[in-house]
Amino acid sequence: MRTANAATLGSPGQRLRAAYQASAIAVPGVFNALVGRMTERLGFQAVYLSGAALSASLGLPDVGLTTLPEFVEAARSIAAATRLPLLCDADTGFGEALNVERAVRLFEGAGAAGIHLEDQQMPKRCGHLSGKELVDAEEMAAKVRAAASARCDGHFVIVARTDARSVAGLEEALRRARLYVAAGADVIFPEALESREEFSAFARAMAPVPLLANMTEFGRSPSLDFGELADMGYRMVLYPVTTLRVALRAVQAVLVDLLAKGHQRDQLDRMLTRSELYDLLDYSDYEERDRAYFG
Repeated sequence: MRTANAATLGSPGQRLRAAYQASAIAVPGVFNALVGRMTERLGFQAVYLSGAALSASLGLPDVGLTTLPEFVEAARSIAAATRLPLLCDADTGFGEALNVERAVRLFEGAGAAGIHLEDQQMPKRCGHLSGKELVDAEEMAAKVRAAASARCDGHFVIVARTDARSVAGLEEALRRARLYVAAGADVIFPEALESREEFSAFARAMAPVPLLANMTEFGRSPSLDFGELADMGYRMVLYPVTTLRVALRAVQAVLVDLLAKGHQRDQLDRMLTRSELYDLLDYSDYEERDRAYFG
């Protein structure tokens, strides 16, 4: 049972800001509530709900098909399971500036610490694929202003993501980033930078604005060490789909083995035991409270 009251730790947005302002933080993607709780117990300081992972969990590609209610309900379940602040992918804001207002209020009401918005046109694409198109920079700036205005808690974190590097080059990504900061973004997320030198140059050009780096696998960006990105000035480093990719590969392996052998005995050492799973679920605390209620 979690003994600390989240209210005594500050709002979710306060906790996320405090974490990345104190030092750079690694932020793993968690694709369900239990993975979020596991991440907390292992010592991470924040978690992330990836739109790509959520879409994949629903059997859908990451092309803007997942709806705002689906995002918000996923965020609500994760935020309820862990005290860690939760940063959420909010795609393009699910519409225009007024839609962004509603999205912010719903995510905030679900217990999220912040969201990121991207400057792609619909249908959007995974940031590391070709075929992306950008909205006008002023249109994105209007969404950022709407997001900043709509939050009830002034600490709720607004991250502005720009996909301009892959479409129009690094200088346009920097121009847009500065415009989004002026519109009220708290953090800038330059998506799909293509070299160590670009990560470093972007950080130098945007200092002292807090920056987020995306270390997704199999994409356009090189895989850089967390410490290296922290030294450049990045305050959050996302690993958005890492846990889902590993989990899916493990599930595939056990299913292949089960189909071939007709039993799962050879896979037991790869599983959480019953007691480990119950511990993660706080099972004994539920039992104790249930007995106490009946005297």
